[in-house]
Amino acid sequence: MTDENTALLLAELRRLADAVERLAGPPPAVNDWNAADCFVWVPANQYLQPVARPNRVALTLIRGVDHVRDILHENTLRFAEGYPANNVLLWGARGMGKSSLVKAVHEDVRKATGMALKLIEVHREDIATLPTLLDVLKASEQRVILFCDDLSFDHDDTAYKSLKAALDGGIEGRPDNVLFYATSNRRHLLPRHMMENEQSTAINPSEAVEEKVSLSDRFGLWLGFHKCSQEDYLTMIEGYADHFDLGLDRETLHHQALEWATTRGGRSGRVAWQYIQDLAGRLRKPLTTK
Repeated sequence: MTDENTALLLAELRRLADAVERLAGPPPAVNDWNAADCFVWVPANQYLQPVARPNRVALTLIRGVDHVRDILHENTLRFAEGYPANNVLLWGARGMGKSSLVKAVHEDVRKATGMALKLIEVHREDIATLPTLLDVLKASEQRVILFCDDLSFDHDDTAYKSLKAALDGGIEGRPDNVLFYATSNRRHLLPRHMMENEQSTAINPSEAVEEKVSLSDRFGLWLGFHKCSQEDYLTMIEGYADHFDLGLDRETLHHQALEWATTRGGRSGRVAWQYIQDLAGRLRKPLTTK
């Protein structure tokens, strides 16, 4: 074989090797658990991306949901201390602090216990990669809460089957060092028409619906969030105003907050926070603690 033919052959082999490497995807990343307390799952290279400054509020600022707050806090505390705990589905009205409560409880329990409790957010579109993530986590000694915000499934979405297996099923089951928290506007995570379609096309309709409902059953705790009363709404406003030292008298504060809620079409924790942001901006005050 001539030198020219050898060079051509080597060049072709390099191109083939590059093509195979591209098909294989990037190698798994090296994850540093000490980089942060909160992470975001990046499935492309099995990377846990550290979140240096998580978007969260203090637990004391979350008002109007005292009962579910205490249940979630106790469940999280047990898990952090190494005792049995349940997967949790936080469902109900929009803007009532479901995701804020998860992040605030995680931070409060972590500080109270001194445990290296980690919170990993899994984006809705990455639910199908949960088995891969569990493989990464089961090899770790870290205690981890997996968190999926605004979880729901469309009519042609089969990713819920991966979630069912990750929560409770599969031959290995969920690792003891992993817990799953999710928020949703739906109690059963699936739209009603999806269940009805499954029922109409199944050989055994009742079994089809039961399979869909069994997804929610994988969560040992269902914590319901409902629209807040005017009293709860104003309590939230007062808590924020005092915490950030906004210095507005109660009568004016209440009047403006109620007017703001009217223009927004309802009362919720999110609406209360949006009003506080508007008020702080008008007063030219930063939203930092005293």
